[in-house]
Formats: sequence, C-alpha cells, structure tokens
Amino acid sequence: MDISKIRHIDDIAQNGPFLPDGTKQKGNMGDSGKMLESIHDAIVATGLKDGMTISFHHHFRNGDYIVNMVLDEIAKMGIKNLTVAASSLASCHAPMIEHIKNGVVTHIETSGMRGELAEQISRGLMDFPVVFRSHGGRAAAIARGELHIDVAFLGAPSCDPLGNANGYNRDEEGATMCGSLGYAKVDAEYADKVVIITDHVVPYPNTPFGIPAVQVDYIVPVENIGDPAGIMSGATRFTKNPKELLIAKAAAEVIMNSGYFYDGFAMQMGSGGASLATVRFLRERMEQENIHAHFALGGITGQIVEMHEEGLIDKILDVQSFDLQAAQSLKDNRFHAQIDGCFYAGYDDNGAAVNALDFVVLSALEIDTDFNVNVLTGSDGVIRGAIGGHPDTAAGAGLSVVVGPLTRGRIPTVVKEVNTVVTPGSIVDVFVTEQGIAVNPRRQDIIEKMEAAGIELTDIETLREKAEKIVGKPDPIKHLDRVVGVVLYRDNTVIDQIKQIDESAL
Repeated sequence: MDISKIRHIDDIAQNGPFLPDGTKQKGNMGDSGKMLESIHDAIVATGLKDGMTISFHHHFRNGDYIVNMVLDEIAKMGIKNLTVAASSLASCHAPMIEHIKNGVVTHIETSGMRGELAEQISRGLMDFPVVFRSHGGRAAAIARGELHIDVAFLGAPSCDPLGNANGYNRDEEGATMCGSLGYAKVDAEYADKVVIITDHVVPYPNTPFGIPAVQVDYIVPVENIGDPAGIMSGATRFTKNPKELLIAKAAAEVIMNSGYFYDGFAMQMGSGGASLATVRFLRERMEQENIHAHFALGGITGQIVEMHEEGLIDKILDVQSFDLQAAQSLKDNRFHAQIDGCFYAGYDDNGAAVNALDFVVLSALEIDTDFNVNVLTGSDGVIRGAIGGHPDTAAGAGLSVVVGPLTRGRIPTVVKEVNTVVTPGSIVDVFVTEQGIAVNPRRQDIIEKMEAAGIELTDIETLREKAEKIVGKPDPIKHLDRVVGVVLYRDNTVIDQIKQIDESAL
C-alpha cells in the first residue's frame, strides 16, 4: 500500500462536511440529488435511447399504473424500438398495443400476459415473438447478463429521499401498498439505471427496505402508482366453488399421506381456487395433530398469514403478496420476509428456496397424458395466463401436485397433447381432479403410499377418456406457421413455441 495516497486527518477536516464559519454542517437528507420532478426528467437523466431494454414489476398485478404511465411519456419523447422486460403483464396494460403499433415497443420478455394485449399478440400484432420465462428463469437470466436491463422503472408505495423503497408505508395507515417487491429487487440490483416511482416520499430512513438506496439512481414522486385492489385477481380468488373444494380436499389427502407432510414441512400453494383452497384442509389436520410448517414460500395469501400468526407456520418467504392481508403482514410480522426472484427460484442456484420445498400445489389450464402442463394458452390457442413459478416449484419440490377440474364448461382439461408445454411431465408427480387422482408412473413410491392409505387411484388416460365422454373430443387448434411466442423452460432453453392463431378457423 502506498501510504502517501492516504488522506491526512487535517486534510479531511479542512475539506470535509464543514460550513465556511467552521461549524459542522447538520445532517440533511432532504436533497440527495436523486429526486426529479417528472417521469420525463427521469427518462432524460437515465439516457434512455432507441433500442434499449426497460423493465417493470407486476406486484400491483391488474392494478398497475406504472407501465402505461412510463410508456406514454416515452412515446411523447419519440424513443422507439424498445424491449419491455416486465416480470408479468395484465389486462390493464392494453394501452401497450398502441405503443407496439407505433414502434415504441418492438420486443417483449415476460412471464405472461392477459386481456386484449395477449389477444392481439396471439393474432400476430408483433413482428418479433414474445419471450416467456418462468420467474426463476427470468431472475437467473438477469443475474447472468442474458437479459440486460438498461433502465428499470419500479413502482414503490414508499421511498425516502435517498431511495430506500418498500412495498408498504410504515407510517401512514391506508396508504398504497403491494407488499413484497420480490421481482423488482432483481431488476434493482442488476439494471444499469434504476428509477423508483412512488406516491409516498417518507422521511429517511425508510427501513426495513425492499430496495436499498445504493441501488437507486432517481426518484419520481407521482400522484398514484396503482390500485391495490388490483392485486386480488381471479387467479388468487378465495373459492367457494363446490367442485374446487372437492378437488382441494382430495389434494390434501394425497399430501397428508405422501410422506411429505410432517412436523416442520415446507410448502407453496400456487394460484387458482382449488390450489389455494387445499391449505384449508391441511390446516385442519395440522391443528388436530399439532403439526406445523417450518416455512411457506412464494405468492403469499391472507390464509398463510393467519396460519403464521397462529403459530402453524414458523416463517414466510414472500416473493409476491397475493392480497392486501399478506401485504400488511409483511409490514407487521418479523418473520414474514420479502425475498428476491433469485433467492426464490434461480435455476442455477442450489440454494434457491424452491429446492427446499416438501410439496407444492399448482393449477393447470391443460394437462396431457404424459403429465405435461399448460398454464399459458387457452383451448383456442390464445395467450391467457403466465408461467410464473410453475416449472420452478415443480422441479424443486419433493412432491408436485397439480389440481384442476376434469372439464371447464365444454372444454376438457385432460387432453392427449397440451397446446403449449410449460411444465414438462417429468417433474409433475400427481394430478388431482374431482373425478379421480392420477399419479405419474415415475413416482412408484407415491403410488405405494396412496395404496397403503386406501386412496383410490386411476390413470391419466382414463381421466382423458372420461373427459371426452362428457364433452367430446375437441378439434385440433389451427395455427399459422408464424411464431408469436417462444416459451423457455426454467433453465432458459426453449421448451415450446406459440403459433399465431388461424383467424379463418375461428
């Protein structure tokens, strides 16, 4: 070490934080240089140019205002040919259609999309296919530099003047909140520039924080960043449907007799009515037998929070809060922690939390006789969902249980071949429907446990035949040759493609 380069204490005193009269300057966090007046100013400050990649998070789900707000301003400024790398897109993002048409957005990378935007893309709106990644795959791609983000525009319900941001406001009751900023945390860590857009600037320090100030370049206060009610979408509804409750009860019986239900187990409940309802039946057995879970993972709901507060679940690892009760719990409960997407499900990290799961319960739009699952496209071939953490958790958990009705209306859920493979059958263990339970033949250990418990099983081919007897065999979906979506497995290799639907066949 060259000691001549070390500053002397007298030099520090002479040039340090002192006023001209020699008195020490008082601490002042009111002007960090990060606070900007508008989104326009933030776009200018980041140096955003044609051809760059911008990112957003989806923790407000269908209540998000940020994506439309930012893209509208970018369009006014004449910036074009952008890649939008959003963790997911919802029905509220339909205004993006015009920005695709006018050349502002030319590429999209996301976990999923719904509504009119998804409809139009399924019909060939974009010149380039949308890239669909799982939550774990997206996080890993960002961390490895495969998905480089130039500017992340991240909505935060609270932020202090230095940039410490969170998904709730600790000091103001009734303020905007979305809970965990799990997917935004990865963007904040790896993006070249990070802009926090907030409707509540709070005093420093805004702790505990979801995103630290050291990762934030600019802060823009706006009137409103989103509608918290939009967090409660159909995918996270609290079901009262008798069929879904019957499926949930059967799924719980499978889990309770699988060997993965013991004192200190770890679980995740996926989206969908039957999946979320399964925990209700597990809870009854936990109370009866004095069994508790060591942790619950993933998208967190109010019922998980209640079990935590009652002592049935020790800890909560929250990558996304699925309702406002979960968001409030993150604020109130010490052992309810927000985690980022890499911690949650990064495929190249053996320490990812999904690998510590005993079981996961997941939903399906379709499942085929090879146990491949589709959660992305509907029976008409239109994009209608999201990959989310489906393949991440199915691969990581000791037991992956997929639940769904045998038919939806006049549409079979069990088919010969799914329209879009999202989660391969090699990592799906059990399919539970109201008309029977099928275990993947690869899991002979589970079959033996079910038989020992007196749980009647069927095979998945029989379930397909039952479905066809009820609603008939569906005609194959007709597609054009043009690819509108590329589906990546959790390791970011291509697992399937989505073709443009043939309008003439509708």
